[in-house]
Amino acid sequence: MWAVSTVTMLVLAGILPDFQLQSADGDSATRIAMTAALGAGAFGLLSALVWPLLVRLLLLVPALVLGLLVFFLNGSLLIIALRLVPSGDSEAAPETAVIVAAVMSAVASATGAALAVRDDDAYRRRLYRLADRRRGALPPGPTSPGTVFLQLDGVGHDVLLDAVGKDLMPTVGRWLGNGGPSEDGSRPTHRLTPWRTDWSSQTGASQLGILHGSNHDVPAFRWYEKAGREVMVCNRPTSAAELQRRAIDRTGHGGLLSADGASRGNLFGGGADEQALVLSIATRRRGRENRSRAGYFAYFSDPANAVRTALSFVAEVGREIGQSTRARARKVRPRVSRGGLYPFVRAFATVVERDVVVAAVMGDMLAGRTAVYADLVAYDEVAHHSGPAGRDTEKVLERLDRSLALIEKVAEHAPRPYRIVVLSDHGQSPGETFRARYGLGLGDLVRAGCGLPVPRKAQRTHSGAEARASVRAALRRPVEEGGEQHRPSRRRSEPIVLASGNLGLVSFPDVPHRMTREEIEARHPALLTTLANHPGIGFLLVRSEENGGVVLGAYGAEIPLDRLDDDPGPLAVFGPGAADTVRRTHSFPNAADIMVNSAYDPADGEVLAFEEQIGSHGGLGGAQGKPFLLSPLAFSTPVDDGEDLVGAEHVHRVLRRWLRESNGPQVPLETEPEERAA
Repeated sequence: MWAVSTVTMLVLAGILPDFQLQSADGDSATRIAMTAALGAGAFGLLSALVWPLLVRLLLLVPALVLGLLVFFLNGSLLIIALRLVPSGDSEAAPETAVIVAAVMSAVASATGAALAVRDDDAYRRRLYRLADRRRGALPPGPTSPGTVFLQLDGVGHDVLLDAVGKDLMPTVGRWLGNGGPSEDGSRPTHRLTPWRTDWSSQTGASQLGILHGSNHDVPAFRWYEKAGREVMVCNRPTSAAELQRRAIDRTGHGGLLSADGASRGNLFGGGADEQALVLSIATRRRGRENRSRAGYFAYFSDPANAVRTALSFVAEVGREIGQSTRARARKVRPRVSRGGLYPFVRAFATVVERDVVVAAVMGDMLAGRTAVYADLVAYDEVAHHSGPAGRDTEKVLERLDRSLALIEKVAEHAPRPYRIVVLSDHGQSPGETFRARYGLGLGDLVRAGCGLPVPRKAQRTHSGAEARASVRAALRRPVEEGGEQHRPSRRRSEPIVLASGNLGLVSFPDVPHRMTREEIEARHPALLTTLANHPGIGFLLVRSEENGGVVLGAYGAEIPLDRLDDDPGPLAVFGPGAADTVRRTHSFPNAADIMVNSAYDPADGEVLAFEEQIGSHGGLGGAQGKPFLLSPLAFSTPVDDGEDLVGAEHVHRVLRRWLRESNGPQVPLETEPEERAA
């Protein structure tokens, strides 16, 4: 590596006019080579010894700001290294030093990786540098297997199978064996199980249920709580912290990761001892118990990581701009706006967040942790804007598969055996937006049904993509999303309309309780009829004084919840289990006055998002409600033959059972809510 760095420095000195390794009078080739060797050696030593100290001194700097400072700090180290060279003839302008240092770090990283390919010990040493060093020297790891849970955010069961069939995800294909022995004679190591989400098919509800065992009273991605007079948003740090607290109170235990666990890149902590890039702790002051951004610093402590990720970030921004330009030129439909800051948000999700989370997981494995849960949001972010299927998302799936392969490789060097479980929290359903189809948004339709004026250009809803929350946390700007926008109006008849994919929620903030159908019709006689008969609406859920809960549909359809099994009415098109999910949501104290699910076309699997997304999730209809669970055959089967895996809470119980199979009791057996109430 020293030799390659020396040659790199010589080449750069010949190319860049402001970078020289010889005096003005000229030096011999031998002296120039010696100067380059000494400079490269000094730079390498400074990078290895001084760089980690500089990073620790900058712990108060936002993570993404640190990523930008990397280049300037790296250039400063190069200038110092050249000053240490005995000849004193080498020099570089500050801006040139930044370029030289970046190139040398990138070359050193590539060289180290190439050399490590044939040397497992060197590869292991390189991976150890990515590990969290806070644990210090560890004794030999336990012999019982650890478990790594990797969440591929938004990847549906059918999307995964399609990607394996197209050989886009060879690692997953090898694990599944494609139905039989592979070419090298190895047999399948994993089984693939679909599961069905709750009505709220989004990361907040699913991940809360998976990690903490309860997603009770989480009716959507965002909803209005009348008791506290505030809007809860799953990717808002304060809301995430409150939802986590409620789940812990309800279950009586810390979560899936309570025993020597690590939570990486998630909305919730899961009770883990080590948490990095976790949104529910992003608003707290930094301390030993709060390391929401620690993963970024651990990753950027190696300047080569920062350089490689930064270059990939720039490339991804260019890739998104090129793809969106082609989509506009070809007049691809459906299509949503992909300008503004979106290319940078996408690059963060598909490059920075992926690299940092994968590095953190590798560090946890090399540290011998018992259970690790990490969320990779890349696919979900791209699918929202490019659609669940297509060239854009296929490229993301290919890169995610390479991350799985890398983590599998690291498991070979870990101090204990590891079993890798891959799962998703929901899928995504395609379809154009409600606004694009009908020329008005759900909020406009509600206002029209209430007899209120409809603005010509209504404000768009936020996309709610998980990557935006990660960006805010990385920038140390955990802003309250839409806090001003959703502040209740003083006007009696002004409703609050919120969207979560193709699920809409209508609340009347001046009424302290959940309104009944009779109360809504007395106040706004045309509202429920306007919504239920609109062709873009699939069904409504409202509370009724006469029937408890009732589902309303077009042409006067009105089915009480206790009769849905015999007569599903407008729910029939949404498939089995729809009635149960609707009844469960109806029992939530914070269910909206009117729950609105968009129309669903089973012929093409399309829904109509109330947000600006052409790949959406959040309600009922299509692939969004069918995620997957990919588990090692060493674990017991998730469910018995003929049984369905339904709901995030059920997935939690399965994962907890697997942890007990590997390492004994991890978290206390959950007492059923009815028993606790008694």
